[in-house]
Amino acid sequence: MDVRRRDVTAALLVLGTLVAGSSSAYARSAKKLPAPAIRKLKPVAPKPKLIVLDPGHGGKDPGALGLRGTQEKNVVIRVARDLQQQLKVGGRYRVVLTRSGDTFIPLRERVARAEEAKADLFLSIHADSHPDPGVRGASVYTLSEEASDREAAALAARENASGLATLDLSRHSDTVAKTLVAMSQRGTGNASRRFADTIVETFGRSGVRLLPRSHREAGFAVLTSPDIPAALVELGYLSNRYDEKLLTVPQHQVALGRALRASVDAYFGAGSATRKA
Repeated sequence: MDVRRRDVTAALLVLGTLVAGSSSAYARSAKKLPAPAIRKLKPVAPKPKLIVLDPGHGGKDPGALGLRGTQEKNVVIRVARDLQQQLKVGGRYRVVLTRSGDTFIPLRERVARAEEAKADLFLSIHADSHPDPGVRGASVYTLSEEASDREAAALAARENASGLATLDLSRHSDTVAKTLVAMSQRGTGNASRRFADTIVETFGRSGVRLLPRSHREAGFAVLTSPDIPAALVELGYLSNRYDEKLLTVPQHQVALGRALRASVDAYFGAGSATRKA
């Protein structure tokens, strides 16, 4: 009995030694294994917003003419190009121009280009004229079936007439009405008005002279995309000698672009709900 007990005890001691040796060997080999690589996850940058800038008129349509012969189409393309460069800085935005040169683009095609590009924001850039040469200052417009005042109605009629080659004005009211219903359903109208108010605020802070009741409404054909928040900015009146002079000064054009860039930043920075959100 003692012999069997000794044999069992000896066997257990041998087994314990083997187990201990295996554990020690495993521990030594484990120390030699490289530590698992820890991946550093980079924060995903937000997708750049797509801004469509629409320099008014172009080609056979010069737009408004200044007292010194300044053509609206030339003023607005320079401001649009400068604004495009300012918006590209920092990589926060992608920017498309409805026209990059002196070409005539029908109004409906301008809207179609923005829709095809799936724009997040549309800004049409103009510089108007007025029967009273004493009137001066910038203003911003959004879409409405009923104009906010006679001047807004007259302006919309002039701007819409620039696309007569393809625009059937007899159906214009119906188009605007249907667009407004769709915009209301999507919240696009509210977003457009908020963008316009943002432009007015940044222009005011930047020292840009504004018309009284700076944000107005009318049935602009170029603003009739139901999905894209849109506004039309009139940078000033070429019929006023002070505005005309300012609008041809490169430094003032850069300042206007800087103010519009600040408007876009403020609009998106306020947590706006765009169509792509």
